[in-house]
Amino acid sequence: MRWLLLVATHTGAVAVGFALGVYFLPILTAPKGPDAAELRAAAQSAQYSGRFDRKLKGSDLFHWGEGEVHVSSKRVVHTGRLAPGPDYKLYLASSFVDTKEAFLAIKAQSRRIGNVQTFDGFIIDVPEGVDVNAYSTVVVWCEAFSQFISAAKYR
Repeated sequence: MRWLLLVATHTGAVAVGFALGVYFLPILTAPKGPDAAELRAAAQSAQYSGRFDRKLKGSDLFHWGEGEVHVSSKRVVHTGRLAPGPDYKLYLASSFVDTKEAFLAIKAQSRRIGNVQTFDGFIIDVPEGVDVNAYSTVVVWCEAFSQFISAAKYR
């Protein structure tokens, strides 16, 4: 019986350690994000803007975004915060989604435009040939865990 208890407690400790590592590693290894002046300057040329809302249906305690999103033909700028996590991708979608299931239904028609590597604002260049006017929504998605983070309708 003692052997079983030791195996269970050690397995539990390893599981908790792994979960904490998955959560804290992106925070510890995230590059320094753009400062407020850089974000303001980049946002000035935006054609569109939207808002990440922390209270979206598909967001939760560990997966959320808040703040303004500014979209131009050259870049997407976020002034706000995202819950930290691994392997975040920024997508442009043709319709607003607020859950994992809704995004998975349109993911194949959406356009991935870059990696989100900072959690206190970001500036991501729009790839050559991508027409932001053909889309209406910015989506932050965790590719590694197929997890919806946030979305903002900009048009």
